[in-house]
Amino acid sequence: MQITGMLWGRKLLDLVEFPHSEVRGPELSVDEIKDMIKRHGQVFIKPLFKGGVGKKGKSGLLGRVDNITDALKEKERLYFAEHVDGFNKVKSDGVTYEGAVPADYEVYFSISESTEHRSPVMTVTHHGGVDIEELDPSKMAVVPFDPLTGLKAFHVSNALMDLGAPPQVISPLVQNLPKLWDLYNNYGMWMLELNPIRMQPGKGGRLAPIACDFKCAFDQDDPAWKRLHLPSHLFASDYSEFEQEINQLRTYQGQSDVFVMNDKGSITAPTFGGGANAMVTELLGEEATISSDFGGNPPYEKMNDISKISFKYWLPQSNVLFIIGGKANNTDIYETFRAMGDGLREFFQTHGPIPLFVVVGRGGPNVIRGMNYLRDILDSLGLPYRFFGHDSAMSEVINYALAINEWMKNGGKDEIKAKLKI
Repeated sequence: MQITGMLWGRKLLDLVEFPHSEVRGPELSVDEIKDMIKRHGQVFIKPLFKGGVGKKGKSGLLGRVDNITDALKEKERLYFAEHVDGFNKVKSDGVTYEGAVPADYEVYFSISESTEHRSPVMTVTHHGGVDIEELDPSKMAVVPFDPLTGLKAFHVSNALMDLGAPPQVISPLVQNLPKLWDLYNNYGMWMLELNPIRMQPGKGGRLAPIACDFKCAFDQDDPAWKRLHLPSHLFASDYSEFEQEINQLRTYQGQSDVFVMNDKGSITAPTFGGGANAMVTELLGEEATISSDFGGNPPYEKMNDISKISFKYWLPQSNVLFIIGGKANNTDIYETFRAMGDGLREFFQTHGPIPLFVVVGRGGPNVIRGMNYLRDILDSLGLPYRFFGHDSAMSEVINYALAINEWMKNGGKDEIKAKLKI
């Protein structure tokens, strides 16, 4: 669950009174755009994507205008712009208008969870901007801090002084950056990033930090994010009916993060856990129909609903149903497999049999009981399958699923059709 951009980012920043640029949505009229240009001198026009989408600036998806003619041209160019972010191809649905903020300094700031330090860490530099990923690590400060006491002014001050930041930059950041810990901690985030924060000269030449871009990600296992009452459509990568149906299940326990990888893919992979999701997404590539994370110990009802929705949209075109995850600590594998098995049986009862090979890789509580239940259902449906336990390397299991997919394309599907008499 991620939010990028200032249209919603400004509303979150307002909760802790952190200064930000003027941001307006796609509803802006021509006269209002003219007025905004008049007041700010320049206006940035950015495409409006759903969910977390990166690399927009480097892909040229940014319009900088100082007159209404160019503004309307950029609006037309970006309103329905398409963008590829990794394996994810997305399409915008609108634009935002953001007033330009004159500044000599751009600051990068983030709070995230560190597995190395087992604590939250602050990352800050006064050399921020779109080229932050190429910045020499020596010019960035990474500071772990105690979550019980939170981010304090001295953390910010010491980090910036060690980096040799100008004194006129340090003071306003020391006063304002600790506010962001309240936003991060009070609303269930696991990542918060502002880049750039532009240091705008004010009265008497004193600099003021103005947030000009926003990114955050929420921990779905922490119910604190629900205090924000954010609309569910924010977390869909596009407006596909599949993603909208899955998003309606976010009120249940457990995760339900999905986006469509390739609507012509042939492997449908319900995945459990962030690490498994990253590996499966990378290795399956264009063969995958969806990228998903359904971890977090989902109850039977939720997992059954997810299965029925996923199977309805993707099984008719799939060669392989690939159920994959690591070794769970808390997830009841029996409940998960029982829900998915019942969903698969209901799909066959409703739509009739289809040629499908099922590959399963999972470990955790009640995994043997869960595999036995799923095996019995697959046997009753006449489907071939292969199960792997937690001691199997996940990369090898993924490669096995890819090999089965190739076999299905080269005659395997016909063999299963003959066996099922379809």
